[in-house]
Amino acid sequence: MLKFCLKLFIGLFLCGLIIGIAGYSYYSKDLPDVATLKDVRLQTPMQVLSKDGELIAVFGERRRIPLKYDQIPPVVVNAVIATEDARFHEHFGIDPIGIVRAMYVGLKQKGFSQGGSTITQQVAKNFFLTPEKSISRKVKEMIIAIRMEQELSKDEIMALYLNMINFGSRAYGIAAASFTFFGKTPDQLTIDEAALLAGLPNAPSAFNPISHPDKALIRRNWVLGRMLDQSYITQAEYDEAIKQPLNASYHTPNIEFSAPYVAEMARQFMYDKFGENAYTDGYKVYTTISKTDQVAATEAVQKHIIDYDMRHGYRGPEKILWENNEPALDEDQIQAALHKYICYSGMCPAVVLESNDKEAKAVLSDKSNITIAYQDMKWARKFINDNQQGASPRKVNDTLKAGQLIWVKKSGDNWALAQIPAVNAALVSLDSDNGAIKAIVGGYDFNLSKFNRATQALRQLGSNIKPFIYTATLEQGLTMATLLNDAPIVRTTGSVTWRPKNSPPTYAGPLRMRIGLGMSKNVMMVRALRAIGIDYAATYLERFGFPKENISHNESLALGSASFTPLQVARAYSVIVNGGYLITPYLIEKIEHDNGSGVFYQHQPLIACHNCKDEVVKFDSVSVSLDNVENESNELGNEEPEEANLKSEDNLILPDINNDNKTADVTPKYAPHTVDSGIAYIMKDGLRTIVFGGSDWQGTAWRVKALGRRDVGGKTGTTNQSKDVWFSGFGGNIVTSVWMGFDDHRRALGRTFRAEAGAVTANPVWVDYMKVALKDVPEKQDVKPDNVISVTIDQRTGMLPGSGARTMSEYFIKGTEPTTYGSQEVGTSVTDSQGNTQELF
Repeated sequence: MLKFCLKLFIGLFLCGLIIGIAGYSYYSKDLPDVATLKDVRLQTPMQVLSKDGELIAVFGERRRIPLKYDQIPPVVVNAVIATEDARFHEHFGIDPIGIVRAMYVGLKQKGFSQGGSTITQQVAKNFFLTPEKSISRKVKEMIIAIRMEQELSKDEIMALYLNMINFGSRAYGIAAASFTFFGKTPDQLTIDEAALLAGLPNAPSAFNPISHPDKALIRRNWVLGRMLDQSYITQAEYDEAIKQPLNASYHTPNIEFSAPYVAEMARQFMYDKFGENAYTDGYKVYTTISKTDQVAATEAVQKHIIDYDMRHGYRGPEKILWENNEPALDEDQIQAALHKYICYSGMCPAVVLESNDKEAKAVLSDKSNITIAYQDMKWARKFINDNQQGASPRKVNDTLKAGQLIWVKKSGDNWALAQIPAVNAALVSLDSDNGAIKAIVGGYDFNLSKFNRATQALRQLGSNIKPFIYTATLEQGLTMATLLNDAPIVRTTGSVTWRPKNSPPTYAGPLRMRIGLGMSKNVMMVRALRAIGIDYAATYLERFGFPKENISHNESLALGSASFTPLQVARAYSVIVNGGYLITPYLIEKIEHDNGSGVFYQHQPLIACHNCKDEVVKFDSVSVSLDNVENESNELGNEEPEEANLKSEDNLILPDINNDNKTADVTPKYAPHTVDSGIAYIMKDGLRTIVFGGSDWQGTAWRVKALGRRDVGGKTGTTNQSKDVWFSGFGGNIVTSVWMGFDDHRRALGRTFRAEAGAVTANPVWVDYMKVALKDVPEKQDVKPDNVISVTIDQRTGMLPGSGARTMSEYFIKGTEPTTYGSQEVGTSVTDSQGNTQELF
């Protein structure tokens, strides 16, 4: 009998061994190499940050912050071992004793089962296998676990587990879980908090402390009991920990400041480059913006959008839930109506419950009751149309009545009546020397409209185009002292009559070109365009980075009929400000990869060369004459560009990542020099004149003087009927362009009702932003290029001064300065001291 049993045992053992070897060979032949876990990439969300490393946005379904083993506190490790795998340090990947114990407990169905899987098996399953429940998957899991124990240390396996495992509420890994539930880093966790987290992976939803606090408390206390049983904590520590309340609450990533248009541009770029991996591979995208500048830009845009909207009257409630003669909705119905809306930039929905002469009572979506006093709604003159509005309300209940769903906004300690603005705006600010975006705002509120007007909105430029065409005239020998006639123009082509007018429609006769620029004289601009020719001017605009597809080839080009984006405009003004260099705006400074490789991409901008003083840019010249500026021009070519062909170049500020530019090259690279530095210097000085004016006239941008600096300049812009208003300008090396208008191109900013030109609408936005952006920026002293000279001229004639003339200094490119004297004016002619007569136009 003994021999029989021995033979049977040996036979069964050999059969088992053969079956085991065969099974191992069969199931292990296609298994992955566990050595890859030494360089594993955990799914980590993408972070978008400011240039100073402040968090702007996080993109990715899984929140994860990978840690090294020595960054994980022992209390967390001990809690997890006590809960999930008490023999973690003794077994070889699988735990036969643990399996038997789990089976026994399962049969008895008492308490919380520890499960038969070791921590090593759970890592193997999560990294290499599917969650299916089958014998083959379990066998593969065991094989991989055994191999892992041979390849990796226990510390490495534990670090993988604690970085990988799901804790619920989209938190993966102990660091993300610590922040999500307690707003802490793992090293700040108490014993009871560590125990709570250690109990979650077994059933993250069922034990979630926020949605199921009772179950979570029972689970936590069980974990504390396990830690006490295995001597990871003392009896005193257990007694103290088990008395603690849960104290868990939901914490979101600590966003330092809001810049949704910036975040979306970075997200879209990363997705285009890396697909879904952008959200899981742990990229950190550092942008060029700073919190100070971006917040200032957002506040300036939102403030002046609201100010404009309020100036033009109240358009009425968002919705009427019940009329005066109808029964009021109950509380639940009111809340249901409110929850169909969200807050926009601090502006929230409310329902009026009652109103009288002095105040209205309303309720918010959080069920809190508010009061709106007369002084906080008296602005609400009735809106009739874009050009007309009624009188101010005399009583609160003239405007606010029970049953109205309205918008309100906090004003100090009070709540004020508000409305979602119909008008919109955009702002782009960049460093003119290298193109780094300092701030960008694409509209009033990203949640209200994700359309980025700063980079995508193609709008007519109006007088904002004048500096570029005047620069073209300087290239062809005209000067800031050249006289052009400020007098009405009438051109008739067939049955069509074109009458460009000044705004305001006043005319002063012959004026120097500097005055024409400073006072934004439209008819002088048309005459300047005629002097150099439409085709030359249109082609010249390409030197500022304007797409040729967007440029009009007719005389309306002088008045800004061409359409460009605020980004394109800011780039173009940078050419004037930086000495003639066409920089390329950029938003992404660098990209880091969270796999230990550090910097994945480092941007190297093309910079303006301020030391290249002797370089003179020369292009083909054209025949320039002032003799025909009063004649009708011969307009050939395209009247207006095809709208379908217009280019917004909204990807201009995003990098082209390839294998050649992942590492920064420290060698400076210069931007193309497209405009002569001397000409750019003179035009930049002309932009200052628009701010500071002359001895007897005021520039259109005089509001900029509020900055209290001399290194500022800029240009207003207003299109027909104020459909688009602009202000673009500079201070130091910062160039900022602001646009305001309606998304509906047919609507105007109500100029016939109120003078909503660029000077009074867009300019204040620019000033408010630049007050912050220039706060710590020293005044910039420009170095005069070698080909620029200063000459004293007669203010009236632009020629050399005769006796008794009022004089001033003017800049000229060498060779274009006046050589004759203006001694008297006769009609439209100037006669110098030698008797030579020059016709004035």
